[in-house]
Amino acid sequence: MSTKGNGNDEDLPVAAATAPRPEEDEAAAPEAAAEETGLAELAPPDPLEALRQERDDLKDALLRRRAEFENYRRRVERDRGSAAAEAEAGILRPLLGTVDNLERALAAGGGESGLREGVELTLRELLGLLASLGITALAPLGETFDPTLHQAILHEPAEGFEAGTVAEVYRKGYSYKDRLLRPAFVKVASAGSPGAGDGDAGVQ
Repeated sequence: MSTKGNGNDEDLPVAAATAPRPEEDEAAAPEAAAEETGLAELAPPDPLEALRQERDDLKDALLRRRAEFENYRRRVERDRGSAAAEAEAGILRPLLGTVDNLERALAAGGGESGLREGVELTLRELLGLLASLGITALAPLGETFDPTLHQAILHEPAEGFEAGTVAEVYRKGYSYKDRLLRPAFVKVASAGSPGAGDGDAGVQ
């Protein structure tokens, strides 16, 4: 009986030692989850997705560069056109004095019909040349006074003209494309009856 009792006592501790303990299972669970997470992080990225991202980045960069280049090109063309127009205007401006002289010669009249016909022909040719180059004459009789295009020499009442309109043009103005070569010298009608005031000079 003693031998059997000893055998049973030896078997009990062995069984208890091989059984897993609950606290060991709880400690092993986080470690297993951490290993799985690490494996997921170490997984290589999708090469196709990387190529798509690189393509999108390159496309955005290309669109930005294209927009910058278009803005630069338009700015250069605008500056170039502005400089060319200003240079042309500087060349054409002195011709306007010749037109003035021809018009004054015709206004003065005279007995020499041949001379007058020659002046008229020269004037027509010169005006045609100026028109072909883009020069427009400003003769604003009856129009509303515009200080950006007209220079008021006199303000006085004028019969048949409303206040604030051009009653007389002393010298034509000329514009070249979108530039004013020189303003028109004008008389501006003011309120009141003709002869009621002396008027006031406005030469600049």
